[in-house]
Amino acid sequence: MDRARLAAFLRTRRDSLQPEDVGLPRGRRRRAVGLRREEVAALSDVSADYYSRLEQERGPHPSEQILSSIARGLRLSVEERDHLFQLGGYAVPRQGRRSDRVDPGIMRILDRLADTPAQVVSLLGETLGQTGPAVALVGDDSGHTGLARSLHHRWFTDPGTRMIYPEDDHPMHSRLLASHLHATYARDGVGSRAAMIVDALLTASPEFAALWREHPVLGAYCAPKRIVHPALGLLELHCQTLVDPGRSQALQVYTAAPGTESHEKLRQLSVGGDRQG
Repeated sequence: MDRARLAAFLRTRRDSLQPEDVGLPRGRRRRAVGLRREEVAALSDVSADYYSRLEQERGPHPSEQILSSIARGLRLSVEERDHLFQLGGYAVPRQGRRSDRVDPGIMRILDRLADTPAQVVSLLGETLGQTGPAVALVGDDSGHTGLARSLHHRWFTDPGTRMIYPEDDHPMHSRLLASHLHATYARDGVGSRAAMIVDALLTASPEFAALWREHPVLGAYCAPKRIVHPALGLLELHCQTLVDPGRSQALQVYTAAPGTESHEKLRQLSVGGDRQG
């Protein structure tokens, strides 16, 4: 571990971030060039004292998990994260198509959408990040484990997953999700996580097996949706999608046409509505 260079690297990256980059207010009396130490600590889910000691060259040897959290908090690029690991005395994390780490550029955009229903998902429908209004709209999907992390898997195995959509729309969603999974499986091949999900669904879901035999072709990744909210009723929404450069994850932003009833319902979600029931 190179304690001095690690501390210097953390300071330079903290100084390069502005509050607006991470969705924080600037305030009138800010003197720091970039973010404050306590702000980076909060973004990284570590204590302010722990992070400060790292920058002051007197902290403990951080674990790989801690370094990953700090890399996420500082919005480091893949190359910067690798450098951070090397300074910490660890081998560079293996690269793979599946990553639980949100692309830094996508994360900066998500930070600026705090009052908008928006979320980041992998190409297998694994939720990597959500704004508060997105949780209020579709529920908190961050707590699932195993294959159930994938919306594609939950859709065909857990009937409760379908409750946020009108029943008439279920066949359309089934075909769309099967086509997404088919495209990801074709790209990643045998032995991939997509293949694991496909194998499990071919056994667990006759509906999926029937769709799979049709070789579904990929359609729009996030088509217009009708969502049923337990308190607000039906919302008719559009879903704009931004795919990261590596095409491994996507930012989904839910909007409604101005002046419509659905637009007003989205506004209510943005000021504190919860999804209950």
